[in-house]
Amino acid sequence: MGENKKRMLAGDWYLPDDEELAADTVRRATLCQTYNTAGPLDGGKRREVLEELFGSVGEGVAIRAPFHCDYGGQISIGDRTFVNFGAVFLDAAPITVGADVQIGPNVQLLTATHELDTERRRAGWERALPVTIGDNVWLGGGVIVCPGVTIGADTVVGAGSVVTKDLPAGVLAVGNPARVIRTLEPKEPGG
Repeated sequence: MGENKKRMLAGDWYLPDDEELAADTVRRATLCQTYNTAGPLDGGKRREVLEELFGSVGEGVAIRAPFHCDYGGQISIGDRTFVNFGAVFLDAAPITVGADVQIGPNVQLLTATHELDTERRRAGWERALPVTIGDNVWLGGGVIVCPGVTIGADTVVGAGSVVTKDLPAGVLAVGNPARVIRTLEPKEPGG
């Protein structure tokens, strides 16, 4: 593994246009194209592609095409998670999605961030910070989760929200930037 990729994986500043990362991009592009063009009834082929593309993928995971990511290998998805159409997972840093998560259409999980310094940004420097989604989270359609954010278990994020800071477990958050508007009380089974 080259120094540039090591810096990327460590969350340090790196240049995304080196040969090793370009090869990873070609691999990802090929796998995503295969996944996105597989027939809707070809679940076995799609599962094989996800297992090759992701770092780990749980049982019963369903991802509707089209799906897009940066590299794939930094993505882990827990059992029974559902990802709707048009998801974008930019995984220059780890993206961890728990079990039983519901992800609405056109959701973006973004780990990459760029330099504020104009010269370094022009030179292409970036870094990435992990995104973590807890178990049983629901991200409404069009939600954007920014680099370095953790969303606690059982939290709901309203459609169109932009999550710029960590959210605790068991809350409803909405807006841009997303803010907690109430706590969600657990119900008794059948309640």
